Amino acid sequence: MFLGIDLGTSAVKINLVDEHQRVVASADRALHPVQPRPLWSEDDPESWWTAVADGLDQLAAEHPAAMAAVAGIGLSGQMHGALLLDGEDRPVRPAILWNDGRAAAEAAELAGLGEAVQAEMGVLAMPGFAGPKILWLAKHEPETIRRARHLLLPKDFIRLKLCGERATDVTDAGGAWLLDEANRRWSPTALGACGVDPAWLPRLVESREPTGTLRPEIAARWGMGTGVVVAGGAGDATAGGIGIGSVHEGDGFLSLGTSAQIFAAAAAHRPDPGRMVHAFCHAVPGMWCRIAALLNGASPLAAAARWTGNAEIGVLLAEAEARFKGPSRLLALPYLFGERTPHNDPHALGAIVGLTASTHRADLIQAVLEGVAFSLVDGLDTLAASGTRFERLAFIGGGTRSPFWARIIASAMGVALVKYDASDRGPAFGAARLARLAATGEPVADVVVAPPVQSVIEPDPTLHEAYKPRIEAFRSLYRALKPEFARGT
Repeated sequence: MFLGIDLGTSAVKINLVDEHQRVVASADRALHPVQPRPLWSEDDPESWWTAVADGLDQLAAEHPAAMAAVAGIGLSGQMHGALLLDGEDRPVRPAILWNDGRAAAEAAELAGLGEAVQAEMGVLAMPGFAGPKILWLAKHEPETIRRARHLLLPKDFIRLKLCGERATDVTDAGGAWLLDEANRRWSPTALGACGVDPAWLPRLVESREPTGTLRPEIAARWGMGTGVVVAGGAGDATAGGIGIGSVHEGDGFLSLGTSAQIFAAAAAHRPDPGRMVHAFCHAVPGMWCRIAALLNGASPLAAAARWTGNAEIGVLLAEAEARFKGPSRLLALPYLFGERTPHNDPHALGAIVGLTASTHRADLIQAVLEGVAFSLVDGLDTLAASGTRFERLAFIGGGTRSPFWARIIASAMGVALVKYDASDRGPAFGAARLARLAATGEPVADVVVAPPVQSVIEPDPTLHEAYKPRIEAFRSLYRALKPEFARGT
């Protein structure tokens, strides 16, 4: 048995997977990040551990024999967060998350280092990355920096609790804007520019490497044996790729969770920072990836549910589908947390235009669904301009649960979407596969294969053509409002 733990933004997801790669049990626990100021997004790291431990308590109570057979634990998690610990491994302040935009000035300063540094880091410096956040803290919270002794990425705080080791993997480290991506090692240039003390850094490993074994008292709590291996793990995007077998040149997938990514596996480091493509290490040694990273995935839909009376999202989706007659007359910008690809604009905001007295809440929901879909088209077109094209993409993440939304996305993009078994739990399933590789030493090719196909969502050609002018209007709306966004924040 193998455990995969995915520390997301809005929830922790845990999969218990057997030797036949079947998910035999799972547990979810909600998380509650906060936005204490405009552009800020933070969370309490101890709440992450509480959620993980509570979920594992549940699995131990409901499946004691399976938990006793666990041989390895893999970790996946939200990327780019900055967590500073003191000398006693206590958080110095709340973690600053991936969708935090406060470090815009610092990111712009780092971008001025030039194209060679950007290529080494795999992407232009952006506010959400850990490196610019450390530079912001040095300017605005010097006491935080004075007290800091260790820098961790979010999922690695869970590793510290599980096995007492401070380590991270190359995929998650790549998202910190501190890694020499081609050589898979920390970058002295970036560390110096961001003001990161090399002594703070965790040990760097490949995703399938063991990093330690479960602490005896932790193993006893969940009825596990001694020697349970904790794997290096991966950032959530790359763990998703492991989960659905996207590990060969040209393999691609669309991940729709709180954020969204269009991901392409690559056999070499091919950066294109000018187009905001993220070129990072993959979770397989000797492989890299190219990502269009979007800050707003399913989160705008959750927000729209709040705006319209807190109805169940399933109810809202059913209403929108029942009233669907083609592209919405409304246009929605989904940028609740700014945007990365293709805009690199932390100030971007959400907007809905075209309201009339007869607008129904189903119209609002459809507009939001389409706004996210149109932003995915922007990401797809960015990758295409950079030389990466797709006719079909694997489809993973919590957003895969709605066939209606999947049809909208596939039709807007003009790309078939392939759902696999456990598609809605991709990163946690991928983390369990990494746990297996760490515990057994099996070849990657024997473990990291595509799961059975559940369904294929083909684009509707008529709807695809109907969406084209709406996508152009969507882009025009962002361009028109961009100056106002900058003034408003």
